Amino acid sequence: MAVHTKHPAWPVPVAPERERTRHLLLRAWCVFVVFLALTGVAWVNALGATGAGVVLIAGGLVSTAVWISVRPPLNARRLPWFVLAYVLWAALSFLWSAWPTATAQTWVLLAVSTLQGLFVAAVLTWRELVSAIASALKWALGLSLLFEVIVSVFVRGPLLPGFQLPDGPMDPIVYWSRNNLFDGGRIQGIYGNANLLAAVAVLALVVFAIRLAAGAPRRVLLGVWMLLAVFLLVRAGSATAYLSAVAVAVVLGTVLLMRTVRHAGGRTKYYALYAVVGLGAAAVIWFGRGAIFTALGRSADLTGRERIWAAVLERASEHPIIGWGFSTPWLASDPAFDGWIIDHGQTVQQAHNMWLDVFLQLGAIGLALIIGIYISFIWRSWFFAIDRPRWDLRADRPYSPLTLLPTLVATLLLVQGLSESGPLLLWGWMLVVALGTKVTQAPLVGVGPAEHSAALERGDAVTTP
Repeated sequence: MAVHTKHPAWPVPVAPERERTRHLLLRAWCVFVVFLALTGVAWVNALGATGAGVVLIAGGLVSTAVWISVRPPLNARRLPWFVLAYVLWAALSFLWSAWPTATAQTWVLLAVSTLQGLFVAAVLTWRELVSAIASALKWALGLSLLFEVIVSVFVRGPLLPGFQLPDGPMDPIVYWSRNNLFDGGRIQGIYGNANLLAAVAVLALVVFAIRLAAGAPRRVLLGVWMLLAVFLLVRAGSATAYLSAVAVAVVLGTVLLMRTVRHAGGRTKYYALYAVVGLGAAAVIWFGRGAIFTALGRSADLTGRERIWAAVLERASEHPIIGWGFSTPWLASDPAFDGWIIDHGQTVQQAHNMWLDVFLQLGAIGLALIIGIYISFIWRSWFFAIDRPRWDLRADRPYSPLTLLPTLVATLLLVQGLSESGPLLLWGWMLVVALGTKVTQAPLVGVGPAEHSAALERGDAVTTP
């Protein structure tokens, strides 16, 4: 006869812990923060520079208040000191700036973007950070397609920033949307710039693929988002984005190959091989750029960029040590930039090369700082991706797909930075700060105070592996 015991072998089943509402709101705010960085240009097109600036500053104030309230653990010795030094040097350049108004206004953009990058890295775990970036990218891509559909179906013509209709034919460079969705031309999405849309599409493919490999839920729907990213990438038709995608694929293959090495020194031959291949590919691209860019539908001088580079280098050489003063982007309303370099009848607002841009603004000192930022970011990201997670004698733990994100983002930004200054502001800069900080604060996915504190905030039970 069975006897009921008051001492069962297993604990009584209970419902799983529910995520706290406070943490759900925190994650939702982080998604908006990333979305704000990804779509900064769209806010300018929709609300104007003043309206976008108000939204940006308000977002920074909210994040500051939330950060103070949450108080996540932060190792001060592992802060991105090169980043902070660059921000400080940019602020000091106000003392000698040739365009002090532009320096003051754009430095606020740099400071808020830096703050937001540090914020999302501090309050989110690795999984939450990748999920937040993916969610923000879905909103950016979805709104871009919806925007183009609305323009083509209801407006049925080009649209200017501020939701204004043109009085007559104008240079296409000034249009927010060119109404090209159904005629096969290049589309620009909410960005008003095909190159910016294409770069975000490449980033989306990287993030969505990592989420897919990490076992994210709703995999079929995630595949649909990847198809949308491919569609927008193709329709944007950006040569730089195509080269970025190729570079990301090469680096991904290299990382996966490095992970197969089982003995000490086994990676040396691969490093040597890829150094030769990389230098050879760079030489082929440079000396054969005429044929390559003609095949991609672009001119050999990267659509006039060589002329811009020459003008920037000439001016930067006049103040090679400390530069002319920070201004990222260049403000066309400032007399120092208005009419300096003209392209398609419009004042150019960037050097179309992030290294030349920094050299112009902050001189050799600023250039050394930005090089330090990227060297430290690439170095840590690379070994974060290729080294097996280990904190004790066990050496057979599986790799996490999430560790691929920093090094692939670094590759995307480096290639983009050859012909654009985008990596110096908005999502490019914020991701460098956020991912660089996260790698140093939490060098192991799911392990350490920076990962456990967020789990405790959610209400999860945390056990030491």
